[in-house]
Amino acid sequence: MQPKTKPAAKSAAKAPAKVSRRERLSQIRETLGATAKNDPKFIPIIAGTFVAVVAASVLIGVLLDAPVLFGILGVVLGVLAAMTIAGKRASTMAFSRIEGQPGAAYAVLGAMRGDWRVTQAVEFTRSYDLVHRVIGRPGVILVAEGTDARTKELIGTHARKVRRVIGDKPIYDVVVGEGEGQVPLRKLQAHMLKLPRNLKPKEVNELESRLKAVGGPNMPIPKGPMPRQGKIR
Repeated sequence: MQPKTKPAAKSAAKAPAKVSRRERLSQIRETLGATAKNDPKFIPIIAGTFVAVVAASVLIGVLLDAPVLFGILGVVLGVLAAMTIAGKRASTMAFSRIEGQPGAAYAVLGAMRGDWRVTQAVEFTRSYDLVHRVIGRPGVILVAEGTDARTKELIGTHARKVRRVIGDKPIYDVVVGEGEGQVPLRKLQAHMLKLPRNLKPKEVNELESRLKAVGGPNMPIPKGPMPRQGKIR
């Protein structure tokens, strides 16, 4: 196993189906609507950001004797600023609602863009300590969630199984949590994307085929956390 971003495995999940523009817009509306409903400060902050940016642009335009031009520019910048903040608050709200639930890391991994093949709960305990296996360009990534001591043992168990099948291909491990050396749930996607691209697409397919022999337990839990409202987008 390798340092910090430690060795782990990743598993097969089919490449995500392409989402149409209409579906994506519908998802965005649904997510923003759920965020506004659960975050009383959401709309005031978004509206305040837009107004502040427009007002600042118009003021600059007046000083430069070009109020119309800067007013139009201010509207464009105001919309962009409001959308950026809206996205961040929506993400924060979504993560806070699933954090700590069994399968939360799997839900985040399943929402990643790109060619990531994810298998849920390849190792687990009755206390819902879980290890999910991910296959991608970095190699095999084992993502664990649960109690630190038990997840390390689970990672080691599955890493040994994987190593017998994949030879010298890279294995990393990631433990999701707020402790030292762990990766917070909200930063999991960014952490995965920073891993080095060690394999070519053809090698990823070959790796997935080999790991079918390792398989994974048929764990009797839902696919991902079951928050009362909304999904990770």
